[in-house]
Amino acid sequence: MTMEAGHTPVRQLETRDARRSSVGECPVWRVEENALYWEDIPAQMLVRYELATQRRTEWRLPERIGCFTFARNGKVLAALESGLFAVTLHEPVPGDALVRQGTIDVRPLAAVAHEAANMRFNDGRCDRQGRFWAGTMVQDASAPNPAGKLYRYTAHDGLSAPVVEGLCTQNGLAWSPDGRTMYLSDSHASCRVIWAFDYDTDDGVPTNRRVFADLHDYAGRPDGAAVDADGCYWTCANDAGLLLRFTPEGQLDRKVAVPVSKPSMCAFGGPGLDLLFVTTICPAQVGKEDGFVFVLETGVRGLPEPAFDGTL
Repeated sequence: MTMEAGHTPVRQLETRDARRSSVGECPVWRVEENALYWEDIPAQMLVRYELATQRRTEWRLPERIGCFTFARNGKVLAALESGLFAVTLHEPVPGDALVRQGTIDVRPLAAVAHEAANMRFNDGRCDRQGRFWAGTMVQDASAPNPAGKLYRYTAHDGLSAPVVEGLCTQNGLAWSPDGRTMYLSDSHASCRVIWAFDYDTDDGVPTNRRVFADLHDYAGRPDGAAVDADGCYWTCANDAGLLLRFTPEGQLDRKVAVPVSKPSMCAFGGPGLDLLFVTTICPAQVGKEDGFVFVLETGVRGLPEPAFDGTL
């Protein structure tokens, strides 16, 4: 039985000096700071919100950012337009302001040779072993262009050759709790499919690609995703204003409404990993709550976000 949306409380994360994102994406819970990080892609901005102080800090990047993760030494591994970069975040001068501006140092790690013009990295995260995965997409989504590819990056081997190809709008990367199943989606309107792969945790190689969920059977497009401690896969159903939770067998068992049409990605966080944070996108006709980050109390717990297994 599918649990409907009305059973799940939803609230806006920032209650003071909230700033709207044009394309909010890639929420990452940082346990060490009791804080949520996310990005605004067109603004080339990385944002941190500290739960205890309600303070927001912003860092501007040199290119549009698709996704990022933290390394064990606290630096950021960011996938931008032209490749992967090591980013050192410098704290702003101490003060009482609720919104502060930090500075960065950036060092290139790996460039990518895009197949088409106007491409960038999009969705990505680390597997359970700390390998960083990120995919590319053509930024103009008006027509399907399967030039997108999925790459793996490790400190030892650098950037891999494309592991998965033929993607229009790569999205939805996530791993099962034991790390042996990898999930990947294509959120382009012409695709709308989530795949599952068998995943070799020793070598970091996905095989046996199969359809996990076809959103033509449901509502919306499968955007960013997260896996909970029960092994269920949560996807943001973009354009439908919903979060959809699928069991490991690919059965829809829960849907949750959010007060915007374009939820973009979700991540578990909070001190008990029992909060689900959801970033959102501003459509052409902006509504009152579009572009803000929301918090859901789902009644389930998430898993810690793996750090990159290497120093930057």
